[in-house]
Amino acid sequence: MPFFPSQSEVLVSSLHKDEVLANLQEVTKQVNYLDYDFKGEKPHQFNGSITNDQFRLSLVIQKADSFLPLIKGRVEETPKGSILFLTYRLFPSSSFFLGFWSFVCLALVFFFFFAAEKPLYAAGSLVFGLFNYSFAWLHFKRKIKISQDIFHRLLDKNQT
Repeated sequence: MPFFPSQSEVLVSSLHKDEVLANLQEVTKQVNYLDYDFKGEKPHQFNGSITNDQFRLSLVIQKADSFLPLIKGRVEETPKGSILFLTYRLFPSSSFFLGFWSFVCLALVFFFFFAAEKPLYAAGSLVFGLFNYSFAWLHFKRKIKISQDIFHRLLDKNQT
């Protein structure tokens, strides 16, 4: 199991690669992080970038969310449709802070247990660290489900 929350999945679709990318293009706003506007012509479900056969997306949100997954994907053409390879990960800044606070909690456990000889404080630091880590995993998994639902509806859209 990786330390930082992540998940991979493979989706098989009867849609051709071009149809899958066109459907993605329909629900994705190409992001220019230097342009700050909220006047979108139509509502989008994802922000990101789509190239010939790869994409990087994240859900459109109204307020900050540290557990939002960054979706990296690749589409491959097959004779009867296409295959999507998806990887869900935390954004790099969220991974940094999860790693930082996990390290701080672990350092406090060692400090309180060995240097200060306060096992109750060490146990409290350990419990807090485990709670923080579990909280991150659970909320990340919840956000993945939302993204997966959108992807599954997107692939079922043009199928008969």
